[in-house]
Amino acid sequence: MDIVLVHGLWSDGSSWLRVIAGLRALGHTPVAAQLGLESFDDDVASVRRTLATVAGPVLLVGWSYGGAVIGEAARDAGNVKALAYVAAFAPAEGESVSELSRRHRGSLIPQHVVVAGDYTYIDRAHFGEVIAAELPAESAAIGASVQKLTRIGLDRAPVGRPAWLDLPSHYLLTTADRAVPPALQREMADRMGAAVTEIDSSHAPVLTRPNEVAAFLDKACAGA
Repeated sequence: MDIVLVHGLWSDGSSWLRVIAGLRALGHTPVAAQLGLESFDDDVASVRRTLATVAGPVLLVGWSYGGAVIGEAARDAGNVKALAYVAAFAPAEGESVSELSRRHRGSLIPQHVVVAGDYTYIDRAHFGEVIAAELPAESAAIGASVQKLTRIGLDRAPVGRPAWLDLPSHYLLTTADRAVPPALQREMADRMGAAVTEIDSSHAPVLTRPNEVAAFLDKACAGA
């Protein structure tokens, strides 16, 4: 099964580098989509372009905001056979990432998001604390320095009928997450009927626990 990986806000496809290495070692040939983070519709279109480059069947994977994108991009995409969410948003029809993010307390993003004109980023001094608390300080500083600016309002777009209503779904729930509260993750995973795997991780296991993420995705492929 082919694997297409979709990143979140303030990041790009290189976030998946170590997960890709782990998946390749397990015999997979994953591909990472690159989101522009300018508009939700453009990001969905980017994923659909990437899907068109792989024959399938496909496990489509979203991390964080990428979960909202895959739910839209997989609709009517015949080669997508299953979805996997990594600490990801999974809005229902008419919901947005922004709306979901306000349902539960515990996220540090509102305290540390910085507005720069029409864009945002995470305060570089707090990037590790918010996104990847397990990273060594130098690695967190590097992660902070390569953030991709995200256009304001991107996360306010309501989604259509999500593909998780029709496809098998798997959810990697991060129990030490300080960006997307674990209670919100569990609520979304439960209503999706997803197969849930829990991991004692911050919001970015793609950076801090890549081999475990790869193992989760390998298992999802086997169960698709």
